[in-house]
Amino acid sequence: MIQQILPSAVACADATADLPEAQPHPEEVPLLAKCVEHRRREFTTTRHCARTAMSALGVAPAPVLPGAKGEPRWPAGVTGSMTHCDGYRAAALSRSDRFHSVGIDAERHAPLEESMVRHISVPSEREHLAELARVRPEVHWPTVMFSAKETVYKTWYPLTGRWLGFRDARLAFDPEAGTFRARLMVPGPVVDGARLGWFTGHWAVREGLVLTAIALRRAR
Repeated sequence: MIQQILPSAVACADATADLPEAQPHPEEVPLLAKCVEHRRREFTTTRHCARTAMSALGVAPAPVLPGAKGEPRWPAGVTGSMTHCDGYRAAALSRSDRFHSVGIDAERHAPLEESMVRHISVPSEREHLAELARVRPEVHWPTVMFSAKETVYKTWYPLTGRWLGFRDARLAFDPEAGTFRARLMVPGPVVDGARLGWFTGHWAVREGLVLTAIALRRAR
C-alpha cells in the first residue's frame, strides 16, 4: 500500500500480518533477547520487509541495527524508513544517490485523543484541522497530522542528526490531491546547496490505515 504514495524509484515492501517465514538477521538476535513475542514478531516482519526492499534495489540483505537515537542504520548507499502499527508493517528504501532521505509512517485510521492533538499542534494548525473536517468529515484529520509529523521527523533526522519536535514543523494538507506541506520552524539542513525550509509529502487512507510518505529527491 505504501508504494502508492511514493515514487517508483523507491523500493517498498509491506505486510498486513506477521510472516511466519520471517527470521531476524543473526546480528539482530541480541536486540530481541528481552522482547515479548508480539514485539519479536513485529520487529522481525518489519525488517523482513526492509530486506525485501534491499533485494529489490540489488543490495545484499543486511541487518538493520539501531543508531544512537534508535534510527535504522542502513547499508552504505541506501536511505530509507520503516513503520509498523496494528495490522501493518512496511519499509521503503532507495539508493542515496537518487534521494537524500525517505520517511514513511502508518497509523490506524481512528480518532486521536484531544490531549494528543494539542500536544502535536499549534492553534493555527487546529483551525486548519477543523476546516479539513468540514470538507472531508470521513477522515480523522488529527491522526493524519500525527502520522505526517512522524514522517517529517523520519525524513529530517538522517539529514541533521538532530531532534525535531512536533511543533517545529507546521503542516497544511490538500484534502483532494492527497499531499501535504511541512514548513520548518527551525533552521533546516542545507540540501543541494540551499537551506531547506519545507518538506512536501503525500498522505492516503487505505483499508483502515493512515499512510504518509516523503521522498526528498536529489537535484539532477
